[in-house]
Amino acid sequence: MVWREKLVKFLMFKLIAGPIARLKSSNIPILNGQHKHLLRSFHSSTKDKLDLSSIPQDKIRNFSIIAHVDHGKSTLADRLLETTGVISREGKNEQVLDKLQVERERGITVKAQTASLFYDYSGATYLLNLIDTPGHVDFHYEVSRSLAACQGVILLVDANQGVQAQTVANFFLAFEADLTIIPVLNKIDLKLARPDLVKKQIENLFDISSSDILKISAKNGIGIDDVLQSVIEKIAPPPGSMDKPLKMLLFDSWYDQHRGAIANILVKDGTVSKGDIVKSAHSGKSYQVQELGIMHPDPVVVPQLYPGQVGYIICNMRSATEIQIGDTLYHEKNPVKPLPGFKPAKPMVYAGVFPNDQSEYPALKSAIERLTLNDSSVSIHPDSSVALGQGWRLGFLGLLHMDVFNQRLEQEHNTSVVMTAPNVPYKVKIIGTKNIKSYQGEEITILNPCQLPNASIIAEIEEPLVLGTIITPDEYLSRIIKLCLERRGEQVDQSYIDDTRIMFKVILPLNEIIVDFF
Repeated sequence: MVWREKLVKFLMFKLIAGPIARLKSSNIPILNGQHKHLLRSFHSSTKDKLDLSSIPQDKIRNFSIIAHVDHGKSTLADRLLETTGVISREGKNEQVLDKLQVERERGITVKAQTASLFYDYSGATYLLNLIDTPGHVDFHYEVSRSLAACQGVILLVDANQGVQAQTVANFFLAFEADLTIIPVLNKIDLKLARPDLVKKQIENLFDISSSDILKISAKNGIGIDDVLQSVIEKIAPPPGSMDKPLKMLLFDSWYDQHRGAIANILVKDGTVSKGDIVKSAHSGKSYQVQELGIMHPDPVVVPQLYPGQVGYIICNMRSATEIQIGDTLYHEKNPVKPLPGFKPAKPMVYAGVFPNDQSEYPALKSAIERLTLNDSSVSIHPDSSVALGQGWRLGFLGLLHMDVFNQRLEQEHNTSVVMTAPNVPYKVKIIGTKNIKSYQGEEITILNPCQLPNASIIAEIEEPLVLGTIITPDEYLSRIIKLCLERRGEQVDQSYIDDTRIMFKVILPLNEIIVDFF
């Protein structure tokens, strides 16, 4: 139908189900080209290392860029890197922080990336730790983890598209975390840009004064210095004390085949140096720190990291299972109270993954373990099939998440898999003492439809529901509501965000929308 084709341009959908929350093996590069002045300013006694001790804690800012998908996060990150001298303005810089092949092929960010920037302002040099986050709802967990290492965010909104569903979701993530929010209107140079209308949307939805909204064009580099200066002026420096025992938050990780597991960390208190013995609060194991560094945006070695600083740490974690996202690391002889960590992600879509040949099972097992180190939102459960043999039932946050994970298995680990059709989990209540004993409980969760018990012993089946937020021009409202009702939806709220656009919320069975709803 024609109206459905038009709706694709306007329909933005957000799934809410609780907080659906590489390092190269070659030599570590050093600051180069136009960054040599930084080496002179922060030179250490070791020629190939950057010393951060001369940067006071009150001159550090940790912030993230959050936005709906395709609103220009990666482009803004590129301009920030250029303006601070991290990369040259010459040449074509596109998606510099998007390092995965799948990100460049699809033109989207699927993995949060960090970069440390140095910026001179009012006679002082500031260390700005930037975390670029994904915009698609399927990678919502990346955003929630990244915000734990920040004191503020740049809320980026497209001046043409306006406020969209993930804009709303990310705003409330930052708001609930009590972070400073800097609203920025991007793409103001487009002919179809509607800055005044979008400002009104932001003001109505988020209670942000239009006078506080910055206007930029990330593509053309307009207003980038204003953004950096706002980050310095409005975002508070990170808390922490150098005099307290070492406490580090492990908020991300990835695997290098030569160096093992590599962790992204935020130093909360104390200092950490190469050679220190640190202990994991999760596993209880101790490790010697072999290397410390910051991402600039490639790895740059540093002799020490201080309170409030974000960097990476290598300490001979050879197994993917030794790292737990949200873990607390501390000096072995000075135990501390562990940090709260992160609430585990709640997978919404499950699919079976099997090797093309059972002889490839060990290689696929190793590949999945290493990839889940880089993407901790994926859940893993052993599975088997009469036709396909031994495999796993993996849980994802959505269909795009599932598709990207499969593509990364092929591209990064050279594996070829068979993936079954996606399905949602169901909770089943069993009747009969013997049956309850057989299933080891009165209530069980079914991840594979083939494992559903006989209908005669089922008392009740529960399916997952989602609270969806839909933003649309009011001319399509009746047709969208009809579509929702056809999928067993129930409307619960509705409000105008400007003169022509409506935001409404609807409760829908997840099984009705995971494949072809939008």
